Amino acid sequence: MSEEALTKVSYIFPNGDKYEGGCGRSASGAMVRKGVGKHTSANGIIYTGVWQEDKMCGRGTLQHLSGARYEGEFNDNMYHGTGTYTFPDGSSYKGHFCHNRLEGKGVYTDSQGRVWMGDFHGKAALGLKMQHTS
Repeated sequence: MSEEALTKVSYIFPNGDKYEGGCGRSASGAMVRKGVGKHTSANGIIYTGVWQEDKMCGRGTLQHLSGARYEGEFNDNMYHGTGTYTFPDGSSYKGHFCHNRLEGKGVYTDSQGRVWMGDFHGKAALGLKMQHTS
């Protein structure tokens, strides 16, 4: 199957969501978000990044209304790969994600600037070590 040229679109969905960016035909012939684009939901959540077959897939940034923000890799509309999640209180996690969950080696910086390193598995993070500063 040859790579087709993408069309640039600006589209407003019936629910009020907006999309500006690449668009192309799926395997079934439907027009889908593809390539780089920006999707703004009616309630203000913004994703800017790569789309594949109408899903967030590749590098991108997702900004939530709460102030939380994820920058990194997506697959099938989920945080998947390496990235940084910044919480509304300013704390952050930088490391690996698997299906929207913290998974593997990572670094958590709390809202006071203390840095914790170790292995993360969803909500569990056994054996974290605090980085000491001089």
